[in-house]
Amino acid sequence: MTDQDPTRALQDRALTMERASEILGSGDAASLELSSRRTGMSFQRTRMSADRTLMSVIRTALSLIGFGFTIFQFFGHVLELPGSTLKPEAPRNFGMALVSLGLVMLTLGIVYHLRYMQGLRSERALMIKEGLIHGESHYPISLTLITAGLLWLLGLLAITSMSFNAWPFG
Repeated sequence: MTDQDPTRALQDRALTMERASEILGSGDAASLELSSRRTGMSFQRTRMSADRTLMSVIRTALSLIGFGFTIFQFFGHVLELPGSTLKPEAPRNFGMALVSLGLVMLTLGIVYHLRYMQGLRSERALMIKEGLIHGESHYPISLTLITAGLLWLLGLLAITSMSFNAWPFG
């Protein structure tokens, strides 16, 4: 990554609608309008693609968190059986490692998503300001990001419960 401000970098390479008309010729206003609309829709498709990427991170993190907690619970009950050769801390340590891995993965996915969306929004805002696309449609709140945040809290609750054998899962 470069240290240059992404908005400034976009401004340096952006074309204005007038400059685009000069390049294409002034008689092609319909083509410019259609191109502007297609570019605006491509921003929406890119946003949805970023949401799908975050959903795949959520799916993997949920599997890790759920599997780690299940191992903790299952082998915790196996320890209570007579003749068990497991060390008492083994299920907790392995389960916490999987839950921690799921939380780290989810955290990285959320950070990546936020940074990517910030760059996409600044590029879109610049193109709207330059008149290259229409700013009629807005970016709604990402329900995927809200779900990722709630899963992160649930994972934090699970690892706390595993660590201290406390509420709500202890």
